[in-house]
Amino acid sequence: MKIAVVVGNPKPASRTLRVAESVADAIEKLLPGESAERQVIDLADYSSRLFEWPEPTLAELNDAVAASDVLVVASPTYKATYTGLLKAFLDRYPSNGLGGVVAVPVMTGASADHSMATEVNLRPLLVELGATVPSRGLYLVMTRIAELDQITAEWGSANAATLVPAISGRIESRREVTRG
Repeated sequence: MKIAVVVGNPKPASRTLRVAESVADAIEKLLPGESAERQVIDLADYSSRLFEWPEPTLAELNDAVAASDVLVVASPTYKATYTGLLKAFLDRYPSNGLGGVVAVPVMTGASADHSMATEVNLRPLLVELGATVPSRGLYLVMTRIAELDQITAEWGSANAATLVPAISGRIESRREVTRG
């Protein structure tokens, strides 16, 4: 199973990155028979190149994300939506550029006031790019960061019925292509 984690926090090694990796851990636990290969992309490390065209490193990152089975996309909440950093990265994809990838939207924020941003803003962007978004996303109020592992484990359990079949189907489809 190939898991890509993309984080659009302008601060490197952010708490949002920690949340995204915890979600990826929860997803791995849902499919214990699958070995997992994970690529973490902290967009803060590439911010100075996001608006350069062509940019070979970013093209490689985009290709790796599009080839993944699972994509965890995370952003802090800025003005009730995701960051421009994340949007700039995702804008590099053509229509249906994430076709077949199972995506999980994740957002963090200072209060629950913007908790619908995950479903109202980030989910539609991923769907527009062709990703399959079979489960609810996760919004974490950062005052609860000490409970992170418990929250993501509960999120994984609550969404397993839709995530597991979607991810298993994506993995099997990719295996058939490589066999065929």
